[in-house]
Amino acid sequence: MKIVVRNILAIVVGWIIGSAVNMGLIQLGYALIPLEGIDPSDMDSLAQIMPTLDAHYFIFPFLGHALGTFVGALTAALLAVNHKIKFALAIGFLFSLGGIAVNMMLPGPLWFTITDLLLAYIPMAWFGGTLALRLSK
Repeated sequence: MKIVVRNILAIVVGWIIGSAVNMGLIQLGYALIPLEGIDPSDMDSLAQIMPTLDAHYFIFPFLGHALGTFVGALTAALLAVNHKIKFALAIGFLFSLGGIAVNMMLPGPLWFTITDLLLAYIPMAWFGGTLALRLSK
């Protein structure tokens, strides 16, 4: 039973820490590259302006998604008792569901959607899990 509880906690803690990294980087992006005249917490305003934004506005969202997933997957894999890669990939799957939802609510340019969904989630989770395996030896 102890193994099951620890593995469940690995997912929960990985998700929380990865989400904190994600949101921190996105907020940092808004601070460093502000959207003039737009409140970043207003989803309707963001949805209207997203397709018109230049590429540099998407650097921090991509970094947030990729590094948030990586750190969350690394955390989950380090905390998991066994099947470390599976737990890392579970974090990648959870974050990719969030990425799909965000890309539907805030449709950006097609190039960003494709890049984000193909590179920021499952590959980063795999890298996090692989690193955790190496660190665990």
